[in-house]
Amino acid sequence: MGALNGVTSDTQGGYRVRTLGITVPQAACAVGLTLGSLVYGQAWLTVTVVTCVALLSGMISALGRIASVSGLLLLLNTVVGAGLPMPGAWWLPAVLMTLGALFYLALALVAWPLRPWAVERASVAHAYRATADLLASRTPDTTDYDQTRRALTEALNRAYELLLADRGASREGDGGRTRLLAQLDALAPLIETAPTLLLSTRRVPAAVPQELRDLADSIATGRQLAERKARTPLGRADPILARGLEHAAAAVAAAHDSTPAAEKDSKAPASAGPGRPRALLIHQASWRYGLRLAVCIGLAQTIISLVPMPRSYWVPLTVTFVLKPDFGSVFSRSVLRVLGTLPGLAVAALALAAVPRGWWDVPTVIVLAALVPLLTPRGYGHQTAAITPLILLLSDLLSNEGSTVLLARLTDSVLGCAITLVAGYLLWPESWRSRVGAHLADTVEDCARYVEHSLGGAGTSSGALRRGLYRDLSAVRTEFERALSEPPPAGIRARAWWPLVGAAERVVDMTTAIRIEIAHGSAVPGAEEVSRLSQRLRLLADRLRGLSHGSSSLTAVSLPVPLSLPSAVLQPLSREVAAMEEVARGLDPAAAASRRARRR
Repeated sequence: MGALNGVTSDTQGGYRVRTLGITVPQAACAVGLTLGSLVYGQAWLTVTVVTCVALLSGMISALGRIASVSGLLLLLNTVVGAGLPMPGAWWLPAVLMTLGALFYLALALVAWPLRPWAVERASVAHAYRATADLLASRTPDTTDYDQTRRALTEALNRAYELLLADRGASREGDGGRTRLLAQLDALAPLIETAPTLLLSTRRVPAAVPQELRDLADSIATGRQLAERKARTPLGRADPILARGLEHAAAAVAAAHDSTPAAEKDSKAPASAGPGRPRALLIHQASWRYGLRLAVCIGLAQTIISLVPMPRSYWVPLTVTFVLKPDFGSVFSRSVLRVLGTLPGLAVAALALAAVPRGWWDVPTVIVLAALVPLLTPRGYGHQTAAITPLILLLSDLLSNEGSTVLLARLTDSVLGCAITLVAGYLLWPESWRSRVGAHLADTVEDCARYVEHSLGGAGTSSGALRRGLYRDLSAVRTEFERALSEPPPAGIRARAWWPLVGAAERVVDMTTAIRIEIAHGSAVPGAEEVSRLSQRLRLLADRLRGLSHGSSSLTAVSLPVPLSLPSAVLQPLSREVAAMEEVARGLDPAAAASRRARRR
């Protein structure tokens, strides 16, 4: 069980982060298992302790990825300890579990002394390959460009997250991280060039993406290229692309570099918000989720205390797994949990009936454990089907009940999902009234700020703002994808708002392209024109925010007709803003009702 907890908590990041991501949740596991075993069989004391742990678990989940996993495993092991008789002295189960986690940690870190920066190098190399794919995708098919642009955003997010995750604990003058950050920052000119190429008729020579892939191989292996191969000359044909490629090649070839600006500003916003410990006691989202989890766990623990059910700890266990909003839609997870439990129980029945207890458990556990990482990427239902027989087999080593309780396990899962849907979903309006519209409105307002900063700021640097916008848009897209799986009305509303996400990404791309064109000789637009564009985006953000808060109509301050600008360089951006406004008009309930009435 300790090894399984180690696998669950592993962040798959850099070695320093993985060490922290395994040891901290494992400490929570040991505390939870000890607490649970101390109150095992003590009726209402068990209910009280498990409910309080659920409240704490829900609140600390807002502190970040490691805290979220720690809160989950704290509650899971408290439930297991309170529901299963533990062997030996009160301290023995926690020690045995810790040994299992330490064994997994040793296997996870075995290559650290030989390849200390392997994971970070691979992430930076992946960003270079994603940039090559973006430049190679500059075709009339904008769908291909949009997909590769989003893939690049995810690659950059991953690389910066790995490189900056533990910068506070790193030694000053850490050359490996500094060099990799410089190589990652060197991609900025090439990334900025891509939207410009999309607007033009210029084609990217095939040698350019290939050279980026060669640079990626050099970064991944840690070996510098002996010399740059002769490439298609770009200096006169495309000076912007040529300078960007030279900059990236120089960064990869450099043996040493100073700490890049990205370390100072590109990820600074990540530390803001409810993730700070001092915000835990005042952030409403932490309290609300903690209360939701505590209510559901308390209700589940009360039911199994009052109703005779064999080893019914599976009910609060199901609630714990399902009621994790940061892991996806609670509604869809509840449904998928039941659907995934059925094949999982079938496999467990076969294993428990056909495999003799003893050493035969070892190869059986190996096969079942191998299925977990294979099926987890396919979705939560597949993950449930894989992990259910493994947990049942491990818990049977303590309970010795065999296949006689499989039907009870299905009943427990259905009851746990029902408690989650009613007490943790339907009774909390913020869970089924999606706030994707409000988050999108905030991003559109950031787009207005980016337009002002890039086009009205006399060419001032806007790289950090652009990177932040792409990260926000990536998060908004993920939130929308979760909302699409919600039942009506949240799912229907998310589908209606979905086109605005792609439109906002195109506004950012278009603004970047115009800024590059201005920097290389295009006419500078007037400050008044830039201000009018940014004001339209802010007005659109206000209208979207009003709709997301339940405003019945946009007609109170209606969106004006599409804007006509004299500056030719701003015309493409003006058309994108007008397209966003048209989508927003389609979201107006009053306007939609008026159109339906006219059709009748």
